[in-house]
Amino acid sequence: MQNQQDEIPVEPEKESTTFNAAFEADDWSNYKDTDVMQQHSAILEQDAAKFPFVGDKEPLSSLANEYKSGSPILLEKIEVLSKQYAAIRRTRGDGNCFFRSFMFSYLEHIFESQDQAEVERIKTNVEKCRKTLQGLGYSDFTFEDFFSLFIEQLESVLQGNEDSISHDELIVRSRDQSVSDYVVMFFRFVTSGEIKKRSEFFEPFILGLTNTTVEQFCKTSVEPMGEESDHVHITAFFG
Repeated sequence: MQNQQDEIPVEPEKESTTFNAAFEADDWSNYKDTDVMQQHSAILEQDAAKFPFVGDKEPLSSLANEYKSGSPILLEKIEVLSKQYAAIRRTRGDGNCFFRSFMFSYLEHIFESQDQAEVERIKTNVEKCRKTLQGLGYSDFTFEDFFSLFIEQLESVLQGNEDSISHDELIVRSRDQSVSDYVVMFFRFVTSGEIKKRSEFFEPFILGLTNTTVEQFCKTSVEPMGEESDHVHITAFFG
């Protein structure tokens, strides 16, 4: 059970910003990782100034105040959360909020726990994910930069190393688009690889949700930046 010093990331409603679809070309061999990052030209500067990728801590009471005229059941749930968590951090509702929330929460957990064994476990799993993508026909250059940057961020929150960072720097990096978006893309590739690897399991859910193939679902609803996550994404990511 979490103590009162813990915090829980909260995902606000999605902004109205429109994103261009990624990976429009069918030929993956021509794909450049910079193409993904260019999608964010659709995010207006005013949105960035209005709300950072990862917000500051806020008391749970601020969330309760927002919904005080809403559903009593929702207010009861907020009350339950307040008994276990001391604060929330909001993430920008740009379609990447699930992955970005997990990114910060997990890296912060490693920073606070300094769990070297967990870091090694994740690095082993990352290598398995790399091999999965290779086995699915992805060229290394389509995902390698994203994987490398995630490992770099993971190792940097372990203290006592030359490249170790402080908690404040972790927040700064999580708000830096050049870092934060790359880690989000790492998570998107991991999720896509897991869905394709277990395509027989996920296919019925995907057909019911979008009436498309697993391949097309991953190409249009998982890998592009700005695409919201649903139960298929979450199940695959934590599977």
